[in-house]
Formats: sequence, structure tokens, C-alpha cells
Amino acid sequence: MPTAALRVELGWRSAPGVPDADASALLLAAGKVRSDTDFVFYNQPAHPSGAVRHEGKRTAGAGVTDILSVDLARVEGTIERIVLAASADGGTFGQVPGLYIEVTDTVTGRTVARFDSPGATVETAFVLGEFYRRQGAWKFRAVGQGYSSGLEGLATDFGITVDEPQHAAPRTAAIPLTAPPPPVTAPVTPPPPVTAPPPPPATLPPAPLAPPTAPPPPTPQPVRLSKVTLTKAAPSVSLAKQGGTSGAMRVNLNWQMRKQLSGWSRWGGGQGDVDLDLCALYELADGRKGVVQALGNAFGSLNRPPYIHLDGDDRTGATASGENLTINLDHTRDFRRILVFVTIYEGASSFADLHATVTLQPQHGAPIDFSLDECTVPSTVCALALLTNTGGDLLVQREARYLVPQRGVSPQRTIDRAYDWGMNWTPGRK
Repeated sequence: MPTAALRVELGWRSAPGVPDADASALLLAAGKVRSDTDFVFYNQPAHPSGAVRHEGKRTAGAGVTDILSVDLARVEGTIERIVLAASADGGTFGQVPGLYIEVTDTVTGRTVARFDSPGATVETAFVLGEFYRRQGAWKFRAVGQGYSSGLEGLATDFGITVDEPQHAAPRTAAIPLTAPPPPVTAPVTPPPPVTAPPPPPATLPPAPLAPPTAPPPPTPQPVRLSKVTLTKAAPSVSLAKQGGTSGAMRVNLNWQMRKQLSGWSRWGGGQGDVDLDLCALYELADGRKGVVQALGNAFGSLNRPPYIHLDGDDRTGATASGENLTINLDHTRDFRRILVFVTIYEGASSFADLHATVTLQPQHGAPIDFSLDECTVPSTVCALALLTNTGGDLLVQREARYLVPQRGVSPQRTIDRAYDWGMNWTPGRK
């Protein structure tokens, strides 16, 4: 490897009936993980060392990619190999055309290595390649080892403890076929005679206290592999039922950056990078309302109202991580509703041909993701997801709703009217 900062791309061609695929990485010492934290995938998107991150999916036409970022300079000395794997979700790799893995230099964008997977049949997981240490340097090796037991089989093979929900056996009750026999009455025994209590024993000095013992170390929690994909047929899910009741939840928007788009920019004219802004309207339980967005530097706050924070402003779509909102689920009771939406700030006149995916990643619980439908209207604002507090639980509703602002009406005011938020708006700038 000529450089330490690398981008690992798992790619394939999508079509109706083609299963989804997910990239993952396992950091190994002596052939096994040291703990479950050495497994980086959609439910554990970052290694504690910062050496490996799962960045998420992107779609461009029929091509789909799932991205891992790797910084070999931050890999701990005990790690000897980083296994790069793929798992199929909803089918086998025999149904996934054009599967490949490609390693590029993050800085220059130059391709360092590529492996096109040979024809697969019944495999549901693959080790496609690995980074390994050799004489003080990092090298890449293509592998192509398949598993028919899916991500769970691959993970457990390298020492991961997997926790998947088990179906409880049906409970049955015994029904008597005949009437029960009458109860047996025991003979009454007279009470013993009352006697005077014995004299108290002599007072003895207290026994020395045993030294306190250290509490046992906490039992590591097994890894959960389940995830949720929202569709038109199944558009909503309860966060509580998925285990997402506390901690931070990251909302990620990722889109395909397109250079020199045809057409004119909605706000500035011309052509260039597409700048999308991830935003959130919020209404708190005490009636306060507001917006979190880059426009006007309204980035919010995680530990005080509104308990929502915009991590930054990706002005070009060039970063692998896209744009991210973080929601503090420890304050679920303080939320009434949250509407996550996206606007085009500049670089395009509509969402047509902009392929975007949305992922909600709770700190605890399964990730929730969905793709935006193809836009067929001149829309510059899209409602992504509506989170509503229902009895202390946040219900996530997939919206994927493209709106067309009227002439002279801002995207923010347009989405406010569509969802009856009732706020006053004034022009702002970045």
C-alpha cells in the first residue's frame, strides 16, 4: 500500500430482484478479533481506534457502492490483518451481478487495487480481500472465500459473539381431565406449652469484616446484526422496538456527487458541485419550535434544547460521510415531533438524477435506512423522515416527499406549510 489513507469500495449492479449487499471489516490479531468492537459494519460504524469506519451506501444509476474508510497509520500494533467482507441481504451472491472490491488512495483518488469477484452461487457472505502486515509494511491480498451462512456465519468464524432474537416456544397449559380429589385435612396438633424464654447469650466481640471484593467486570454485549429498511409497503418503525431508546442517533444523508450538471442552479445559475443541506424542523413537548440547518448557522445543540445538532456543512458532496444530524435520544420525552428534510442550496435545479440514501443509526439498536425515489418534478426540497413521539416512543415514518416551491417562496417555508409547522421565516445566508 503506497499510502495509509485508503477508501475501500464494495460495488455491484442493482436491478429488480437483486439483493442488497453490505460491506464490513474485521480487525484480527492471531486470526481472531480481540473483542466484538473489532467488527466494523452497519451496526458498529466506527472502530474505537478510528482506523476503520463504515461510511455507508451511494447509488449512481444502476451501480451501488458501500464504502469503508481505512487509515492504516492508526491501526494498533497488535492487529495483523484487516479482513474486508461483503454480506447479501435478502438473497445470495449468485443473484448479485458485477460484485467487486476496489481500494483507492483517499488523497489522490488513484486506484491502488481492485478485485472482481468470480461467479458466485449460494454464498451469502464473502471475504473479498484483506490488508495484512509483512515486514513492517501493509499489503493487500484478494481472497474470494465464500460462506453460505451469511454475515452471522462469517462473524462467528472470526470470534464474534452474535445476538439474534430467538423465537420463544409456544406456551401450553395442562388441563385436568377429571375433577381434582378433595383436599386432605391434616389432624390438628395442640400448641406446645408456653415456657419462659432462655437467658440472652453472653455478648461476643464483633467478628472482623471481610475485605470488600471487586465487582465482576461487565459482561460484553453480543453484536446484533439486524437492520431495518423502510419501503412504501412498510414505511414506519418504532425506535423502542428496535432498541433505540437512549444515546445518540445519527441521521446520515449521502448523495452521488455529479460534476457539471446540465441545467441551471436554482439560486446562483451556472454549473458545478451540488450542495445539499440536511435540516430538521422540531417541535418540543413544551411547544417551542425551530429549525436546525446550516443556513443562518443554526447548528443546534445536543445537550440542551433542541437536543439536535448538525455536525457540519458538506458544501460539495465530496466527503464520503455526507451530512449528519445527531439526535439525543436521552431526551425523547422532550420531543413532540421532528421532521428531517433536505434542500438544494446550489448546483442543481431539482433532485432529478441525484441519488440519495438516508440512514438513521441509533447508538443502541438496529439501523434504519431507505433510498429516495426518483424525482419527477422540479423539486428543491424533500421531506425525508418524520419522527413523532407516541407515548414516550419515537415512531419513524419514511416520507420521501418531493415538494415544489411556488415562485418567491423558500424551500423552508414550503415544507413548513406542507406539515403545518406554523413558523415565521426571514432570509438567511451561510
